[in-house]
Amino acid sequence: MSDLLRKGFLIGIGAALNGKEKVEKVYNEMVEKGQMSPTEAKEAIREFREKGEAQNEKWNAQTEAYFREQIRDLGFVTKEEYHALEERVQKLEQLHESSTDPGEE
Repeated sequence: MSDLLRKGFLIGIGAALNGKEKVEKVYNEMVEKGQMSPTEAKEAIREFREKGEAQNEKWNAQTEAYFREQIRDLGFVTKEEYHALEERVQKLEQLHESSTDPGEE
């Protein structure tokens, strides 16, 4: 499953970089043709980048939620759940040790 995630991540990065390069090329061509000022082009590229980053964060959150759900459906526990259970067991062991008479063991 980690190979699938890695491939998906790399595809996403490739698409984002390719898209960014194409957008920058289009805006630079527009500046060269006088259809847009350099300042307008920089602002448009900045907005494109911000929207792309926001969408990427959204996709990452959705992907993480999806995989967490799939892992839970398979019966696995999260690290947080594991550590919470481990703490509970340690507390119970301490209670048990403190409640038993030292001479009985």
